[in-house]
Amino acid sequence: MPDQQTSPRRRRPLAVLRSWPRWARVSSYVAAGLVLVLVAGVVTVGVLLRRPLPEWSGTAELPGLEAEVEVVRDEHGVPQVYADSLTDLVKAQGYVHAQERFFEMDVRRHATAGRLAEMFGEAALESDKAVRTMGWRRVAERELAIVAPRTRQVLEAYADGVNAYLRQRSPSQLAVEYTVLNGSGLGYRPEDWSPVDSLAWLKAMAWDLRGNMGDEVDRALTAAAVGERRAEQLWPAYPFDEHAPIVDGGAVVDGVFEPEATTGGTRLPQRPAWRAEPGWSEALRSVRDALDAVPSWLGRGDGIGSNSWVVDGEHSATGAPLLANDPHLGVSMPGVWMQMGLHCRTVSEACPMEVAGFTFSGVPGVVIGHNAQIAWGFTNLGPDVADLYLERVVGDDGYRYDGAVLPLRTRTETIEVRGGDPVTIEVRATRHGPLLSDVDDGLATVGASSEQEHAVALAWTALQPSATADAILAMNTATDWDSFREAAASFAVPAQNLVYADRAGHIGYQAPGVVPIRKSGNDGRWPAEGWRPEDDWSGETVPFAGLPHVLDPEEGFVVTANQAVVGPDYPYPLTQDWDRGYRSQRIRDLLVEEGELSVAEMAELQLDDRNPMAATLVPYLLDVDLPRGYASAGQRLLDGWDGSQSADSAAAASYNVVWRTLLEQTFHDELPEDVWPDGGQRWFAVVSGLLREPADPWWDDVTTEDVVERRDDVLRTALLEARDELTRLQSLHPEDWSWGALHTLELRSPSLGESGIRPVEELVNRGPWEVGGGSSTVDATAWDAAEGYAVTSAPSMRMVVSLADLDDSRWINLSGVSGHPASGHYTDQTDLWARGETIAWPFSREAVEAAGEDVLRLVPAEAD
Repeated sequence: MPDQQTSPRRRRPLAVLRSWPRWARVSSYVAAGLVLVLVAGVVTVGVLLRRPLPEWSGTAELPGLEAEVEVVRDEHGVPQVYADSLTDLVKAQGYVHAQERFFEMDVRRHATAGRLAEMFGEAALESDKAVRTMGWRRVAERELAIVAPRTRQVLEAYADGVNAYLRQRSPSQLAVEYTVLNGSGLGYRPEDWSPVDSLAWLKAMAWDLRGNMGDEVDRALTAAAVGERRAEQLWPAYPFDEHAPIVDGGAVVDGVFEPEATTGGTRLPQRPAWRAEPGWSEALRSVRDALDAVPSWLGRGDGIGSNSWVVDGEHSATGAPLLANDPHLGVSMPGVWMQMGLHCRTVSEACPMEVAGFTFSGVPGVVIGHNAQIAWGFTNLGPDVADLYLERVVGDDGYRYDGAVLPLRTRTETIEVRGGDPVTIEVRATRHGPLLSDVDDGLATVGASSEQEHAVALAWTALQPSATADAILAMNTATDWDSFREAAASFAVPAQNLVYADRAGHIGYQAPGVVPIRKSGNDGRWPAEGWRPEDDWSGETVPFAGLPHVLDPEEGFVVTANQAVVGPDYPYPLTQDWDRGYRSQRIRDLLVEEGELSVAEMAELQLDDRNPMAATLVPYLLDVDLPRGYASAGQRLLDGWDGSQSADSAAAASYNVVWRTLLEQTFHDELPEDVWPDGGQRWFAVVSGLLREPADPWWDDVTTEDVVERRDDVLRTALLEARDELTRLQSLHPEDWSWGALHTLELRSPSLGESGIRPVEELVNRGPWEVGGGSSTVDATAWDAAEGYAVTSAPSMRMVVSLADLDDSRWINLSGVSGHPASGHYTDQTDLWARGETIAWPFSREAVEAAGEDVLRLVPAEAD
């Protein structure tokens, strides 16, 4: 083994932020416009920054209103909207969303329509090609025709509210970003908002939370590099005996999931092993490039998940249920959520909404929160709802299937490009879906012969129209378990774990979503062979009645943290790529230990920063014999360390640098760079197994000649290199080390924030904040060990709902409600979030008025 001063492996940069997509890097002509703005002087810049700030008090006209609407904002700018009709309420919501977040909405709708290049030029072409190939907006247009009449009415009223605000303001009064875009002569003016724009955003949600598609690619690329047997070592099975699933027990009887049933069947015979052929690795890499090109609004990677749990009255200090939720999503500026309350002054069938929680700008209603009777939370269910099909394309217009050559389906898409000529692409599709590998222009020659070329098609449930928008509205107005489950039945994509509580004292869990049933034991873990009919989907989906659910479980609580939903005997194939349950089991253990929790204790549990891998790895590290003094200083910090990862912890800094170095030393020599370990929960399981096998071939460094390294050699090198790295990065003295100095959070705008012009980036970006936690801790501030130590995803919000008194509930947002850099509410919640604090969540009219600081009255426009 090399000593601590050298390493045969190429090291990647330290402490880097996650890579932003190429479209996010503002092109040269936009940068030139920024420079022009800057040289106009500080005063001008200040005026331009403040020009888009909306009115928070006084009176404003909103055409089409039936009666006056009130918008009450508290000290953090959180709006609570009061109206007399449902259409007035959501029209005002659209208006308020446009006030605070329209540029974010506009960029997202361009992304979901494959039109980013219109705003950002050629750098956005790959994203646009991928989205056009999948046809997100085409699907959304079809969905508008199938949603319920009331849902369509709500979508149209919401769009009317957005457009009313747009018509009152010039582009420079909507967002400072438009001033920049128009600074180089673009002449851009936003189009009207449409209901399809809202539905298309649900496709972006489904894409970011699509399940195991990335694992499917990585597994195949890994197998191509090291063989299928060794690749399987890197995807260990779920440890059902160690980490409990969400629903313990139950079975499907005659197609219906019965929580009390004890027997069920299986429908999965063995599938032929996946076979790597020349050309497929290149085709799959092109698909990976296409996946990476698509903007990620909710985040991607191992850290994307969530915690949610609910306890009943017997486990609550209030005597009524408590519900907690903190979705772990990508970090950006502004954060993905906007807090809001929507209140009908008189709740009735005609105006049924009295709800508050976290909204997506661009979508009417509340996504996560509570109404006057029930509360709900989400975590990602993560079922396998997408498959990649390897296709053998013949000539220009055919592909092989079941011994025949079938015609490809084709259509032409034209993409407008800012500063360039339009680009026309031909989208090709097989019976399984669009050829996602076509996004790579160079793929046509990859693995091709005179008779056929290799291609990869995408089958994905979100490419079929669904009525998920119905579910959001129905959840907002549900009043009990039965109406909540009825709403959940429409929640097609993305499939989510739903936790539930109500003021009558009930708690529950429901798994919704459209999950395909595959033929012939195809478990979805490997790319399927498109020419084999037995690898097709069956055409059926898991029936909603057969999806796991439970009401008032005997143990008195429900925990969902992306772990397995149900035990291995469940007959329907949901997925085998669950999160392995480190967070969920920690939460369960703490709930049992605590017994009875208050609102404050529920919020404190969300901040638990115990590293679940430390208890396994540290004893091995302490057994390594190192020289006294300098070399062993970092190791000594781990002796007696309990695994907690507060921002000021020197031991956590030492441990995590060792962990990152250990992964590099063990895997980088044999794995392709694009599948290097990110260090998250899957790698906890992988390394835990390898530690018990000191001579496993993974420990050997294949780049060293005439030497076969074993486990303890790698552990020793990891400790020595980590000591040197912390000396370089922080201090010679271990007492000066801190995890937070490495593990920083930056909130960056994905447009101007990547301009490359420092003064502009400083205007729109915020941070860094030094934070604790880490990957797969309850306080899930994830980082990517293949990149550095910076936070890549984090709790995007935290909430605790008290069903005893809704006004005692607490919430916090990662950023603030505003998307305007000059607003006092741009990041006014981030400091609190980083300290683990929450803010009051008033709900009753009395509490809202007591907390209110600004009131905006929206009134019908006077007739001309």
